[in-house]
Amino acid sequence: MSLIEEIDFGTPASKSTTMVTLTIDGNEVTVPEGTSIMRAAMDAGHQIPKLCATDMVDAFGSCRLCVVEIEGRAGTPASCTTPVMNGLVVHTQSERLKKLRKGVMELYISDHPLDCLTCGANGDCELQDMAGAVGLREVRYGYEGENHVFAKSNGEVNAAWMPKDESNPYFTYDPSKCIVCSRCVRACEEVQGTFALTISGRGFDSRVSPGMSESFLGSECVSCGACVQACPTATLTEKSVIEIGQPEHSVVTTCAYCGVGCAFKAEMRGEEVVRMVPYKDGKANRGHSCVKGRFAWGYTNHKERILKPMIRERIEDPWKEVSWDEAFSFAAAKMRGIQKKYGRDAIGGITSSRCTNEETYLVQKLIRAGFGNNNVDTCARVCHSPTGYGLSQTFGTSAGTQDFDSVEDTDVAVIIGANPASAHPVFASRLKKRLRQGAKLIVIDPRRTEMVESPHVKALHLPLMPGTNVAVVTALAHVIVTEGLVNEAFVRERCDWSEFEEWATFVAQAKHSPEATAILTGVDPKTLREAARIYATGGNGAIYYGLGVTEHSQGSTTVIAIANLAMATGNIGRPGVGVNPLRGQNNVQGSCDMGSFPHELPGYRHISGDAVRDQFEALWNVKLNPEPGLRIPNMFDAAIEGTFMGLYVQGEDILQSDPNTKHVVAALSAMECVIVHDLFLNETANYAHVFLPGSSFLEKDGTFTNAERRIQRVRKVMSPKNGMADWEVTIGLAKAMGFEMNYSHPSEIMDEIAALTPTFTGVSYAKLDELGSVQWPCNEKAPEGTPVMHIDGFVRGKGKFIVTEYVATDERTGPRFPLLLTTGRILSQYNVGAQTRRTENVVWHAEDLLEIHPHDAEQRGVRDGDWVRLQSRAGETTLRAEITDRVSPGVVYTTFHHPDTQANVITTDYSDWATNCPEYKVTAVQISPSNGPSDWQKSYDEQARHSRRIAPAEAAE
Repeated sequence: MSLIEEIDFGTPASKSTTMVTLTIDGNEVTVPEGTSIMRAAMDAGHQIPKLCATDMVDAFGSCRLCVVEIEGRAGTPASCTTPVMNGLVVHTQSERLKKLRKGVMELYISDHPLDCLTCGANGDCELQDMAGAVGLREVRYGYEGENHVFAKSNGEVNAAWMPKDESNPYFTYDPSKCIVCSRCVRACEEVQGTFALTISGRGFDSRVSPGMSESFLGSECVSCGACVQACPTATLTEKSVIEIGQPEHSVVTTCAYCGVGCAFKAEMRGEEVVRMVPYKDGKANRGHSCVKGRFAWGYTNHKERILKPMIRERIEDPWKEVSWDEAFSFAAAKMRGIQKKYGRDAIGGITSSRCTNEETYLVQKLIRAGFGNNNVDTCARVCHSPTGYGLSQTFGTSAGTQDFDSVEDTDVAVIIGANPASAHPVFASRLKKRLRQGAKLIVIDPRRTEMVESPHVKALHLPLMPGTNVAVVTALAHVIVTEGLVNEAFVRERCDWSEFEEWATFVAQAKHSPEATAILTGVDPKTLREAARIYATGGNGAIYYGLGVTEHSQGSTTVIAIANLAMATGNIGRPGVGVNPLRGQNNVQGSCDMGSFPHELPGYRHISGDAVRDQFEALWNVKLNPEPGLRIPNMFDAAIEGTFMGLYVQGEDILQSDPNTKHVVAALSAMECVIVHDLFLNETANYAHVFLPGSSFLEKDGTFTNAERRIQRVRKVMSPKNGMADWEVTIGLAKAMGFEMNYSHPSEIMDEIAALTPTFTGVSYAKLDELGSVQWPCNEKAPEGTPVMHIDGFVRGKGKFIVTEYVATDERTGPRFPLLLTTGRILSQYNVGAQTRRTENVVWHAEDLLEIHPHDAEQRGVRDGDWVRLQSRAGETTLRAEITDRVSPGVVYTTFHHPDTQANVITTDYSDWATNCPEYKVTAVQISPSNGPSDWQKSYDEQARHSRRIAPAEAAE
């Protein structure tokens, strides 16, 4: 193995279809119009020296190393900023060019430290490389004059010198090594879109500055790593590289955080990760990253990680470390005993949206074929199950319609109930780049998120009251229908016309107008009408939505309403448009695809279908139960009733993530065997009897499927620290249960998935290695996958319009609970925080905070930073208040990343009418001052600490 070297062409590729031919160093080169001479030369195999140029940002032309000669033109233009033209004759090397480049390099080196042997970039420094490329052998200028290199000059303090900034936990900034190429500044602006960096001063006093001469940690920097990646010297360097040294080999794999599915090069020394570098050929991220994927992988080595299997008879007992065989035997005996005592249907399992497709497939196979029932569910139940239902009803498939590249053709983006800047930051950066080019943005959210206003971006914001999504989307449809903005040609050709007419009649009713619904939604009718007109007439319109749509009692209804809107305006079936759910976890799409719902086998085929079951029974050599099993909420209810007594949970922390924590505690406490398969003793493990240590994404092979249906390889870069990959653990448990599953590698599991799942028939590890990734459906009709769905027609045939009547949630405000609580994520943390809380990311978010409007805070005597009591009909907790106008009066907001807060002790059992997805986003609450943690928090913490005791290992005789 060796380092994967990616070609840097110096400037971005041109999208022009017009070709231009020129001659470079005697060779004819044909490239798209708009291509720079530098890139054209690189295409021909001629590398022109450069320092300020890189193909992730636009050409700048400041370093003057890339000068060339063009026959018939005077001077030596910069090749990065000079576009190709037909018939040009270019020379990249001559005596004049050599002298110019050497002179430029002498000037750079004369104000640069010569500590190359001890420098963190030694072996990976473009300045070093270019000095060699231009043949620099001496520097005539020395350090006698002014410089930025030494703290003292001529025995006195050097005012031009600045100390190293080590405030960021992941990288350092050493101003003395800065050559002011501006690559970091441009990456922050053009790639990330944060505009946190600038060049302060002029001439010799120029230097990179985070904000107004702030520290990196104290500035608006979001630690995405784009600046570090762009830096050609050691000015910005990962601390891990400084500590470990340069990597010696790399492996391409996929990030295990959100549903964007960024591809990374894991750069290694032996089995130690040196750094994670975003892969430019990754089709989801195109070489960009966020703070989590780029830097927050340290949890894989955290001291709290459990590496040995453990068992105990009662949850009050300390854990006992045992061998794998003993753990499997103990777990199997418990589960078989429960089935013998309570019946076959008394046990079940929950698959993980963080594990691979192959591992998820095995868990549902174990439950259906080994346990003998269909009591399998997944975390998608509590996030995007309404997406599956709503899109399958209207379009015929349970996933988003576009790839992320599609956003580059979008003219109008509508974000509903999502905050990509925090939850899907790499996609947010791609979207913001398109917005800076002139596309328009509409944000429908109770909170003024980071997407509403960012540098050079101003969205049209519809701040609706939580729980009124259906009313708002139907009001948008009302405007489109009543003002004649429907794309009638598309609807007549692609959709059921009679169903459309029924729907159009419904939305056209006066009660659905923006003016009539405003009393419910709180949205200004003029703003709503403007938004509808922009979406319907502004060109390619794309809708992106998140958990703020699905986690409601009418989550499925809202998804259907969104689909109706897209069909009515013809915004389906081409680049730049579509309906796109932003999936929260790295493989939540894959866990659904793999048959993790109790009523569906892999590929979203109902368990009751005889022909479908026959296929699985023939390959699995077992008879399958045709009856759908229990959903997660049903499992909890049945446990309290005493009929569901055993649960296998792989890679999910249901105690922290599911609603009404007290109800979950009661259910887990009632069970006789809870098996937790995870990296850490999470909150669910407090009530477990068996703990099976898991493996991280760095320690196994497999695939993830991201939000755009993209199937990508996960590749093992180190041996599992626990001794077994997760797929091997499930096989071991299955064998102990008496159900043999024989695979020697995850590729064999994927082959089985492909044989049984119509949308995966063309998927194999060989194809993924060849193409990098594919988007399902991947089969005979689409052998290389399907980036955009429903191009010539909907999967179900004709698009189906469905009437969406607004029904208010049963969770109402009143005198006791006058405020509405909604929840969300923050950039630095992920889901329940099990991974990110065990990294340096806690420096940005050490605790969950409650956002409250100044008016509501003043009424309750709450000051910024005060402890407050947050109480609902379900329970109460305490946390600190943050007073802000990001939320409207009457609305409060918090995150759910920290178990100390246990935000879900507040949320209720209300759920989506079609899928049982919990209504996390609407909870009636009251806020009052508090002195600190509540009694419940204290008792919970005490129980957790007691439950996590591990008995000392017995001494060997």
